[in-house]
Amino acid sequence: MGYVRAKKSLGQHFLKDLNIAKKIVASMKADNVSKVLEVGPGMGVLTQYLLKEERFETHVVEIDRESVAYLNKNFPELSGRIIGEDFLKYDLSRLFSEPFAVIGNFPYNISSQIFFKVLDYRDQIPEVVGMIQKEVAERMAAVPGNKTYGILSVLMQAFYNIEYLFTVSETVFDPPPKVKSAVIRMERNTTGRLACDEKLFFRVVKSGFNQRRKTLRNSLKSVLGDYKLDDELMAQRPEQLSVDQFVYLTNKIEELINTELRE
Repeated sequence: MGYVRAKKSLGQHFLKDLNIAKKIVASMKADNVSKVLEVGPGMGVLTQYLLKEERFETHVVEIDRESVAYLNKNFPELSGRIIGEDFLKYDLSRLFSEPFAVIGNFPYNISSQIFFKVLDYRDQIPEVVGMIQKEVAERMAAVPGNKTYGILSVLMQAFYNIEYLFTVSETVFDPPPKVKSAVIRMERNTTGRLACDEKLFFRVVKSGFNQRRKTLRNSLKSVLGDYKLDDELMAQRPEQLSVDQFVYLTNKIEELINTELRE
């Protein structure tokens, strides 16, 4: 079996430039981890370089049956470490009990979902290196006040330091995607838990950005209901607020609702 057909339904675009594959693997620091999980290895263009690393043991998770068969045939050294499952549905705690890093040329149609899954396991995943759509990479690394700053920026930056590493041309893939790509590195920051109700924080961020052109006074009505929060941040638009300001606002909202309920 010499070749895997790229499947549109799985958002597959196989990287064919070996120098970029090496560069992506070299971007991973892999400090304090002995295991690395590659998501969507396809025909193993990154895998071949990961397997040369002696600092960590490489495992791969791949939903595509054809790719799994190809990897089994061409990478016998991966025996027992190929998980033929859907990464988004797989219980990662079944795989590793210790911290592990994540790497991959992520399918563009599910890249945001991959990052939200990483958030669920943030205490176990200190580092992620991934190739994604350039636009998503810019969004994740954006700072407040930038028009690309959004839900993904705030939720990921709450727990990770995000670095935009380099841009990748569409011509180095088979088939070429219609957009440019970029590689990012995410490293877990020192925030163990947010200094607020995390569930409410996620709601506040998502509600705020769901109507990003409105001020928070209007976009947070779904969270506040009939309550009125008198705070100068409520006159801002969501993209103007830092993670810390969203934490502050979440605490103010919780305080207001609890006070009103007691009365």
